[in-house]
Amino acid sequence: MTSFSKVILFTDTDGRAKFCEEPLALDEGTPAARLSALFASGGFQLRQSPVGFRSQFHCTGDAQWLFVLEGQMEIGLQDGSSRIFSAGQHFYSNDTLPIGAIFDAAIHGHWSRQVGDVPLVTLFVRG
Repeated sequence: MTSFSKVILFTDTDGRAKFCEEPLALDEGTPAARLSALFASGGFQLRQSPVGFRSQFHCTGDAQWLFVLEGQMEIGLQDGSSRIFSAGQHFYSNDTLPIGAIFDAAIHGHWSRQVGDVPLVTLFVRG
């Protein structure tokens, strides 16, 4: 593998959250241990969400990586689609409120919820 698939949750030009994927080069390290470039971070947080957790529509405050450490997390979009991330999976959350916009739960953001019978444990790493 010479690239890593970076799943991105972003705010499109219409103000709505969408997913896309882009390759992230793994061109450092050795053939046995491919590495990306070193990224700066603004700190990290751990979160545990109990069985049954579900948020309302919201935007990401600051762009950040989200890694699922335990359990499963579903992210739902305004268009009715959703995506489930399991332990070991990730996405880059950059679904921020457009500059100058006032949050409208019928247009902006995404919701998240814990899926299954295992509490959700996530790691947020600020970009």
